[in-house]
Amino acid sequence: MDEKLLEILACPKCKGEVKWKGDKIICPQCKKYYPIREGIPVMLIEEAKDYEDEE
Repeated sequence: MDEKLLEILACPKCKGEVKWKGDKIICPQCKKYYPIREGIPVMLIEEAKDYEDEE
């Protein structure tokens, strides 16, 4: 995924900053993640899943 795209993406739920990790776009504020399918982030609230930070 392009880093420039990540700079303009925001969480569709809280409008917060998101991070890219593997095949997910993560919102640390909402504790949700959005999948990346075929190189395209699926930033739909109904596609969000709960995320537990392993770090």
